[in-house]
Amino acid sequence: MEKWKVLIADDEEIIRDGIRQNVDWEALGLAVAAEAEDGEEALELALAHGIHIALVDLNMPIMHGIELMKRLREQLPECKIIVITGHDEFSYAQESIRVQVNDYILKPADPQQLHQVLRTVRDELEAERRKSQHLQQASRQILKNFPLLRERFCQEWLDGNLSGEEIREQLQFLHLPQERPELLAIVRWRGESLQPASMEKERQLFLFAIENICGELLEPYPKVIFRDTAGLIVILLWDAGGERALAGIEAAVRSNLKIGVELESQPVAGPLTELGEAYRKCRVALAKEQPLSPLVRRAKQYAQEHYGDCELTLESMAATLQASPVYLSRLFKQELGEAFGTYLTQLRIRKAAQLLHATEQSIAEIAEQVGYETQHYFSTAFKKQTGVSPLQFRKGAQPEAASAGAESE
Repeated sequence: MEKWKVLIADDEEIIRDGIRQNVDWEALGLAVAAEAEDGEEALELALAHGIHIALVDLNMPIMHGIELMKRLREQLPECKIIVITGHDEFSYAQESIRVQVNDYILKPADPQQLHQVLRTVRDELEAERRKSQHLQQASRQILKNFPLLRERFCQEWLDGNLSGEEIREQLQFLHLPQERPELLAIVRWRGESLQPASMEKERQLFLFAIENICGELLEPYPKVIFRDTAGLIVILLWDAGGERALAGIEAAVRSNLKIGVELESQPVAGPLTELGEAYRKCRVALAKEQPLSPLVRRAKQYAQEHYGDCELTLESMAATLQASPVYLSRLFKQELGEAFGTYLTQLRIRKAAQLLHATEQSIAEIAEQVGYETQHYFSTAFKKQTGVSPLQFRKGAQPEAASAGAESE
């Protein structure tokens, strides 16, 4: 192992020689890397060699020993400092610098005392090195286990087992954004294509592959992807800009794995401790949702990806999907319980509400982003759906209360 490096700084050559010659450096695992006769030279050599132990005389020319020690503390904070002092400076040394140094010895240095002081300081260095190594090893292990630690934390968060302070501490420790996620999504795969003989093994492989696809699509966004206690894939997304990527998960899984999954997402609202509310809403929505036909699933997917196109219509979508508009319209309403136009309007207004809440974009910009040609048309549609204008919503008006008030008038 590399020896600890020592600097001897004293303006008297005889003192330097005495220290160097009266210590069995090899036995202590130390090596004299440099000697200096003034404080300025001592600082330069200490920095150049990365000194571990500095033997410093108080009275040196150019830079006083006190100033040298201050500079060493600033620039080599881990360096151990041993003061060399004469009898006439002893009281001053005790009072002024004891808190800054590891030990001190009197001139002329007694070899036995010097050896003992150096051994004590060396033991401190070695203990600190071991502690640092343990901490580094622990840190590497924690980083390696970060995905698992994040999953366990998020499950406890969903279960409502953590206080707000505990959540904030864990978010910081796990290098996650220091606020609640913007969106929570659940991906469910029913596993209909599995053969009983190898069901569980195949199921795990497919779920792992689905998680990988989710991770790839959401790669640019801060997120956590994990499986809950029911085996469902849960996604916490801290950037609402990733919503379009979320909407692409079903198609990507179908294209790559030739299986169908169902995805439900909810905006997260309220304090940190209420993450479970969005989770429960997703679970309820998934429980109610009947398996959709491939055509309606593709239509729903297409709408989620292209709702910002003001020219999107049932007819244009049907042409893209190579389906009859009449047949698609009937099937869409039959399986989702509402006409395509109603579904698209609700989708656009929901996206607009998220943008009004989470961004500083102007109402005109948001209108264009969610597929409305004019701000007036957008504001009319928004108020019809929510009971409040976009501006009132942004200022904090509650849609339910405003809507009830509008109906009573």
